[in-house]
Amino acid sequence: MNNPERSATDETLRNREETRHTAGSKHSWICSSSVDTFYTFVILQERRRSSVVVSLPGLDVSPGDLFVSNGVADILNFSDTKKPKWPFSRRGTTKGTTTRTASDIEKYLLKEQIQDWRDTDFQKYKDCSLEEFLRDCDSSQLMSDCDPQDYKRQEAIWELFTSECVYFLDQLMVLKEVFLATLTNLQMRDYLSDVDTWRLFANLNELCLVSFGFLTSLLHVIKESWEIPVAGAGPTLLELLHKAIQESICHCLQKYCLNYSTALFYLDSLKHREDFGSYVKWCERNQECRRLQLRDLLVAPLQRLTRYPLLLRNVGKRSRTEEEESALQSVVEQVDTSICDLEGKVKWLDNYQKVKLLRDALVWLPVWERDKRAFIPENLKHLLKAVTLENLIAHRCLLHEGKLVLTENAKLHDVYLFLFDDFLLITKIKRNKKKSTGPEQNPLRLPQNQELDQLLKEGCTFTVLDQPISLDRLQLRSVDQLNAAASGLSQSFIIMHQNRYQQCIAAFILQAPSEAVKRVWMSEIEGAVTTLNSQQPPRVKSSSLWVESSQI
Repeated sequence: MNNPERSATDETLRNREETRHTAGSKHSWICSSSVDTFYTFVILQERRRSSVVVSLPGLDVSPGDLFVSNGVADILNFSDTKKPKWPFSRRGTTKGTTTRTASDIEKYLLKEQIQDWRDTDFQKYKDCSLEEFLRDCDSSQLMSDCDPQDYKRQEAIWELFTSECVYFLDQLMVLKEVFLATLTNLQMRDYLSDVDTWRLFANLNELCLVSFGFLTSLLHVIKESWEIPVAGAGPTLLELLHKAIQESICHCLQKYCLNYSTALFYLDSLKHREDFGSYVKWCERNQECRRLQLRDLLVAPLQRLTRYPLLLRNVGKRSRTEEEESALQSVVEQVDTSICDLEGKVKWLDNYQKVKLLRDALVWLPVWERDKRAFIPENLKHLLKAVTLENLIAHRCLLHEGKLVLTENAKLHDVYLFLFDDFLLITKIKRNKKKSTGPEQNPLRLPQNQELDQLLKEGCTFTVLDQPISLDRLQLRSVDQLNAAASGLSQSFIIMHQNRYQQCIAAFILQAPSEAVKRVWMSEIEGAVTTLNSQQPPRVKSSSLWVESSQI
């Protein structure tokens, strides 16, 4: 039996089909897949009026509760299967992916070749003496007729040049071509794709470009000073040193050095990976490394920065005039200033990273847990704002920290002290139940700058005892040997916390592992107190109140 509505629909579809073919001939640039998608959409739109009822397995759905079109019903494909196929489910996300193993990396590295970078003129000059260089340039007559003082000056400049050649060819380029380039090639083939090259090598490419440019200009200056024919006119030695040191060398070396500690931590975190270990071992076995490990090469830019002042002073001592010596001394001062600035940035960065880790590891108990006499009903505890240490230590400088022993209720407890620039925190160490995956080490045997890192790696937290002790409310007393022997507390000292009325509200007897550690702690605390008192503004009298003072 003919259905008029169905016939009208079929006629419409035939018209659509003819229109699609006509449009395709007029506009051949239209993608066929896009047309097919549009055509499917048209079919679904045409069938929208003739909806059907779909029953879901396991659900009691009455007719009229759920209406979808025929096309949507076909796409959704409801069926009584264990894994229903939904159109928006994640399909094929892991299909075709393979896990890269260390053996796969080793097989690829067997075919990897290191690009040769030693075909420059710098390679033959690297191990060449000044006499050999002049003989090679046919300057023997100039060498015999020159002034001895001038020749010594040229030797100092030549030492600066050859040492830069060694730094560029044997250190920077080894890092770049053997390690960085190999890692980049591996990542292009989906090996070690999660390794961050910047965290390992920072601005290594920039260092190579700066060093190469400095070498090229310095060689030009040397040839001009000995009247060796060169192409084009270049800057003088003083102009070159001022521009190179001030504008490029110190700037890019500072950038690299600030990332150095991060690179070492990141390298240590990757050591346990077998695939990364295979890559590092292959690179270190390369003859260009000359038995140097990756850590040995990463420290080279730091060592180079500290050597520049020595080389430049050596040139300045052999200057022709006092003006030239003074000008070279200003260049040396620029490098020294850059190194001092770098040390300040490194200290600030180290303090920032430690404080950032401490912010998550420090625990400050609420008042009803610190003081058992403080009774707060459960329905009122939400009124007491939760205390966080984020703002307390965020903008402060950590001066000293370390592990001591606290005598409390005739018992000994391990505590960890944090001395900031204006207060002292005494915390109890709470060790994580899960043991560290690394090798067991005694924190007391570690250097102080590594002790906190080790505890944080183990997942320890630090619960603050009582409250922070402000340094202008702190009194320090040393326990002499006689009293220490009588009480059985050797290498100990007492910290008293006073209120604004000079009353002692808390006392802590702390025992150090040695007399030297005790003296260091007392010296650090006394120095911090003295610095804080010298920085405090003078006390002023207000019309309504006195500003709080530690000397009331």
